[in-house]
Amino acid sequence: MPPRSDPDTLAWASAAVRHLARTTNMLVAARTFRIVGGDPRDAAALDTLLTGLGARAARSDDLVDQLWCLGTPDQSALAVEQALDRPRGRTLLVVDAGRHEPAVDEDAFGPLTPARPGVLGIPMTADDVFLVSTGREPEDDPAAASRVRWARRGMPVSRAVAAELREQGLLRGTRVGVAMVLEPKTAVLSLLLRDAGAEVAVYAHADETDDAVADELRRAGLPVFADSAATLPEQKALALAMLDTRPHVLLDDGAHVIRLAHQERPDLLPTMLGAAEETTSGLRPLRVLEDRGELGIPVVAVNDARTKTSFDNRYGTGQSTVFATLDLVDGLRSGTHRVVPGGSAVVAGYGHVGEGVAMVLRALGFRVTVAETDPVRALQARFAGHAVAPLVEAVRDADLVMSATGVRDTISVAVLRACAPDAVVAVAGGVDQEVAIDDALAAGATRTPVGPKCERFVFPGEEHGVLVLDDGGCINITAAEGNPIEIMDLSFAVQLGAVRMLLERGDELPRAVVPVDPAVDEVTARVALAAFGSRAEPPVPVAPQPAAREPDVRTTRFGDPA
Repeated sequence: MPPRSDPDTLAWASAAVRHLARTTNMLVAARTFRIVGGDPRDAAALDTLLTGLGARAARSDDLVDQLWCLGTPDQSALAVEQALDRPRGRTLLVVDAGRHEPAVDEDAFGPLTPARPGVLGIPMTADDVFLVSTGREPEDDPAAASRVRWARRGMPVSRAVAAELREQGLLRGTRVGVAMVLEPKTAVLSLLLRDAGAEVAVYAHADETDDAVADELRRAGLPVFADSAATLPEQKALALAMLDTRPHVLLDDGAHVIRLAHQERPDLLPTMLGAAEETTSGLRPLRVLEDRGELGIPVVAVNDARTKTSFDNRYGTGQSTVFATLDLVDGLRSGTHRVVPGGSAVVAGYGHVGEGVAMVLRALGFRVTVAETDPVRALQARFAGHAVAPLVEAVRDADLVMSATGVRDTISVAVLRACAPDAVVAVAGGVDQEVAIDDALAAGATRTPVGPKCERFVFPGEEHGVLVLDDGGCINITAAEGNPIEIMDLSFAVQLGAVRMLLERGDELPRAVVPVDPAVDEVTARVALAAFGSRAEPPVPVAPQPAAREPDVRTTRFGDPA
């Protein structure tokens, strides 16, 4: 393992990478990068961090996705010029990460055009080259139209799948309900479905609604049932109003609207082709309904697709939840909390989400301890190099605690009371009461705001208490812009594949949770590899077996079988 950077350099590198991710809403993993100039110690810390997050340093003949400029403007200008020979559509992010002064002379590139808040296009060079400065915060502008356009350009896989649906006319006359986090990527999915011929209606929970994006969809002519200020009764009324558009297909996140349809609109179920669910926590109650014989429609388990769970849960949620957590912590007053560069962190749960959270925390310099009730997963965490301990024990000395289980009461009152003074608790899972807020209040805890989306909970007889971020909500949704664009491109491509399954075979599918067709994973992965500039090994043809001949399964290890 490379030598650890000093805390100041580690903090600078972490802030720079998080700034790029927050400003662009793009993924770090799977991208190639080149670092230009600067102090070798800064460059080494940045290289270690980017590599730990899954990016790859570019070789001399590689196309560069991210050009990190740390040195002089002249060095940066030369590096940009050398990186411009690239296929159309392959985005280059030029990152001005000068630690003490700007490393890029913006005037040298001619007029710059806003692409989204904090991102500037450089049209004098190419349509696919953009500049981000880590030393400048993006303007406080919802800019929904530009954010939706930016998301669309970063979703080639979903665009390709939707184009095929449009060409084949499969969606004409089909009503589709979209019940998901309402942000730019979901807007793109909704518009792709509309452009492919569907009649689309959109619902979102209040804490998952970007009002500017909702208004942008309304301007595009889509009925949107969402309001960030809606009360719980108003949210239920909005969800029922969306169901009253009588969708043939329902795309859900958390299965809340699927379950609401079973509870409040059972007459709708016989008219539906089915639904698709994209979360682990949403599939759990649906499988209970199936076991009871009460599931009234086929539900495609999008979450279980290989191109969803292995990427969305691990890389997308891992990056976005940890980055959002640390961004909020950076906004707190000094001395309010105990989180420091190179400190300690606990991850509760080591499924795909927990694995990703632990990976990102370690890349950022944290010493990670995993608490996992499944002994096999706990063993996996140990083999990955993490310490393993029961949760109540692990949190006693932790600076940061992140729940990644998607299970209610994971961070129980006992766990909260065991936390070190001024520790920070955040959720990367995403079910109600994953942090036992109600139980804590019932146990006499007081809650006091200490900063944006942060409250201190102090129990009777205690002095310092623990800091809980954003009321225990899923932090990348409630305090950031969700998962990176490239990750949601994969997940939404699988959603579109599930829509195709329901359109073509919905009447034949059982009233059960059904797996995604393997072909959907293969097509999604091949298109994504091409978008990343790579190719998969072509499939190996299998020699056909004559119909009248049984396969010979006898061993030849000991000579020809008699």
